[in-house]
Amino acid sequence: MSTISPNAPAFVYFDNAATTPLDPEVLEAMLPFLSQHYGNPSSLHGPGRQVRAAIENARKTVAHLLNAAPAEIIFTSGGTEADNYAAFGSVRTLGLKHAITSPMEHHAVLHPLQVLAKSGEIELHYVKHDAQGTLDLGHLEELLATQSRTFVSLMHANNEIGNLNDIAAIGDICARYDAVFHTDTVQTMGHYRHDVQQLKNHFLVGSAHKFHGPKGVGFIYTRSGLRVSPLIHGGSQERNVRSGTENVYGIVGLVKALEIAVRDLAAHHAQVQALKTRFIEKLRAEVEDVQFNGLSEHADKSLYTVLSVSLPPSAISEMLLFNLDISKVAASGGSACTSGAQAGSHVLEALGCDPGRATVRFSMSKMNTEAEVDYAVAVLAKLYRPVAVQD
Repeated sequence: MSTISPNAPAFVYFDNAATTPLDPEVLEAMLPFLSQHYGNPSSLHGPGRQVRAAIENARKTVAHLLNAAPAEIIFTSGGTEADNYAAFGSVRTLGLKHAITSPMEHHAVLHPLQVLAKSGEIELHYVKHDAQGTLDLGHLEELLATQSRTFVSLMHANNEIGNLNDIAAIGDICARYDAVFHTDTVQTMGHYRHDVQQLKNHFLVGSAHKFHGPKGVGFIYTRSGLRVSPLIHGGSQERNVRSGTENVYGIVGLVKALEIAVRDLAAHHAQVQALKTRFIEKLRAEVEDVQFNGLSEHADKSLYTVLSVSLPPSAISEMLLFNLDISKVAASGGSACTSGAQAGSHVLEALGCDPGRATVRFSMSKMNTEAEVDYAVAVLAKLYRPVAVQD
């Protein structure tokens, strides 16, 4: 049985799906743009032109890493803004009357589409799925076959349970019905290779702080030839698509983080998958009746950075995250975007998970270690150790 070592880490961080620590190489790249290079990129003078060049070089690099054209990359404040831009822009510019998504999508997709449906601008449809969260692509095709041109938004990997969706197959289906396909790749950008020439998506989204970059900056890829109306008005920045002075040091940090992620992708994948496998094996050995949500335990079907753990009913369940925190383990009960809310996870509800079982999401990165995995399992084993009944 695991025991908690007296040399336990000061704090174990397993909430990387919420945000990742900033890579020291990224900080080093950003520092000159926080101090020396402060010109406004829209200014025509030398300091402004210097900063403008940095932004355009960053755009070219992101485009190169995605096999896209630089004009197809627009920098945003993050994934939420990018998802909103795709949804509102497509429906209102292209005159689309139908949208299809999944009940397990991130709220950055669900809420804009629900707003559009409530206002009567679209009819919103949901793809069916099984008890593990696998999407029914046959049902997607049935929906598309009965509708006019449609906006489809289905993520690459679920941020709570880690399920991977086959976005190549989804893109092929959408192409057959001339649908506009948006995929939220916030959780997989920097963790998998994305070649937009091989995919048939119209929109693809990234957020720097999910791959060891800074918070408050992201981007959206928009396929050439598809022009939709801006979400933010008031300036001509980002090719008249996204108004507002650019977050220069954020953009520089984003591109550096993405370069590092792609450079080290194979080694990173192997390292983190090994940690996840260790987590699963030790939890099964140390915690009675532990289960895993969705496809989280399957290496070939789930995001290697995310493990969604379902724990047996216990009096400790309602205070689980608090007790983990007290024990110096940072994790999430689901999506970080709903942490602190009274409502339960919409993803777990869609799967029909037992509300009597506590769920904790452990999400890992290249900065985690085997010792940290062992420590977190020991903490859970202690919390869920059966109490002996006295005669």
